[in-house]
Amino acid sequence: QGQLVESGGGLVQAGGSLRLSCAASGRIYSSGVMGWFRQAPGKEREFVALIRWGVGTTGYADSVKGRFTISRTKAENTVYLQMNDLRPEDAALYTCAGGSSYSFSPRDYSYWGQGTQVTVSS
Repeated sequence: QGQLVESGGGLVQAGGSLRLSCAASGRIYSSGVMGWFRQAPGKEREFVALIRWGVGTTGYADSVKGRFTISRTKAENTVYLQMNDLRPEDAALYTCAGGSSYSFSPRDYSYWGQGTQVTVSS
């Protein structure tokens, strides 16, 4: 099956930056698409960004366009989420996921990590 392990979360001041990492093992990296989702307390899980493993095509939620960048390193089977100009509303549990289709819906992702917490102070 495989595993997804996130890292890089933490506490940052508004306007600061963080880089999240998601290491994929097993067969997940060949699933086609890797996505980042986030969930704040009392809110539903929402799409943040995605990338195709092969060609590197990316997609972003409107709320993070221009501030977040998703990338991947094939050799290391790792996906990154560079987050700049962080805002208090970006605070959430960030989770990476593996799926087979270019989709913004969490329902289309079969593999999920445990998540890494991002806290943004104002």
